[in-house]
Amino acid sequence: MKVHRPDGDIARPERIGLLAGAGRFPIVFAEAARQRGYYVHGVGVMGMAPAEDLQAICHSYEEVGLAKIGKAISSFRRHSIGHIVMAGKIEKTVLFQPRRWLRLLPDWRTIHLFFSYVRENRKDDTLLLAVIREFERDRMTFGSALEYCPELLVQHGFLTRRKPTAAQWKDIRFGWDTAKELGRLDIGQSIAVNDMAVIAVEAIEGTDRCIRRAGELCRRGGFTVVKVAKPQQDMRFDVPTIGLQTIQTMHEAGGRCLAIESGMTIMLDRQEVVDLADKLGIAIVSLNAEEVQLKMAS
Repeated sequence: MKVHRPDGDIARPERIGLLAGAGRFPIVFAEAARQRGYYVHGVGVMGMAPAEDLQAICHSYEEVGLAKIGKAISSFRRHSIGHIVMAGKIEKTVLFQPRRWLRLLPDWRTIHLFFSYVRENRKDDTLLLAVIREFERDRMTFGSALEYCPELLVQHGFLTRRKPTAAQWKDIRFGWDTAKELGRLDIGQSIAVNDMAVIAVEAIEGTDRCIRRAGELCRRGGFTVVKVAKPQQDMRFDVPTIGLQTIQTMHEAGGRCLAIESGMTIMLDRQEVVDLADKLGIAIVSLNAEEVQLKMAS
């Protein structure tokens, strides 16, 4: 937002940093922030962030390697950024490849991060909170992208013309608590279910690859995908997100129903997503834990 001075002059827009990973979310956030009058400086993770699009949208933009935390901090400092938003998926499979340190060539700030905050495990929350703590050493704070574009959160209700069948409701009820437990353990957010049997669960590979694996294992198709927030969800990062790619992947894999958590899930390109789901005959329903419990009791 633009800040109006008492003399009527418009002050310089507030400056926001964008730490961008893969997918459309960084693009959508940058567009929304600019429309609200913010100056956006983007720092994209090299090989992941949609660099060409972000260069066109952000006022300024740079790329850094995954293990170059110090370089990212320096970039934000040069542009007088004190408040940062994370958006987009960070692919962590590189952390488990051979000769990872040679591949990544971490700088000193990344080495400090790992040895100071990531000794016990490499879970998503552990890694991302470690990044935040390292930035905080330079008095840079992280906020939720939803502070700037709350309209991205999905509200409660049926989003498509097609509604879940009785069998799909059973799969939703069956999969909901399991998905929540996966989140509590910081394993993943999504689960694929068919005939009240777990077909696939999301881990480090991400939702789309989980859905594709479900299609390989359930060749007849018709499975349901349940995607929920973690019980301890930190809204600054890793908020459940769906978009056009989610629906296209479900269609290709044979998924027929998507259940998401209302008020806790981001939907990118909402109208396009709903239109595509309607065209492909995929049901999307947004609900909360209380409703799931009521349906379980009924």
